Amino acid sequence: MRLLHTMLRVGDLDKSLAFYTEVLGMRLLRRNDYPEGKFTLAFVGYQDEADGTVIELTHNWGVERYEIGTGYGHIALAVDDAYTACAEIKSRGGKVTREAGPMKGGSTVIAFVEDPDGYKIELIQRK
Repeated sequence: MRLLHTMLRVGDLDKSLAFYTEVLGMRLLRRNDYPEGKFTLAFVGYQDEADGTVIELTHNWGVERYEIGTGYGHIALAVDDAYTACAEIKSRGGKVTREAGPMKGGSTVIAFVEDPDGYKIELIQRK
C-alpha cells in the first residue's frame, strides 16, 4: 500500500490553485470538471502522482465556504530553512500564522502557514 493523496474541499478553486502553485511552489498535475456531479478536482504536488503523495483540491460548484471543524490538524511540508520559507511565502502573498522557531519542548524548527480556506500547513525544517 501507498498513501496517494489528501483531499481538501475548497471554496474558490482559482485562489487555492494560486496559493498551492504560486505561494508554495507545487505544480498543478491535473484538473477535471465533472458537470453531471457539479464539481471539479484538481491535483497539486511537488512530484508526479506515481512518485509521491499529492493534494486533491475538491471544488463543489456553488459552495463558497466550508467549516473546517475541530478534527482537522494540518498538512506538513519539509523545508530546508523554515525562516527563509516563511519570508518567501509572505513575499508571495501567503499568510504565516506561526513564525519559524523551535517547537515547544524541542529543538525542531517549525512554522505554520494558512491557505485561502484556513487549512493549516506546517513547515518542518530538515535538520
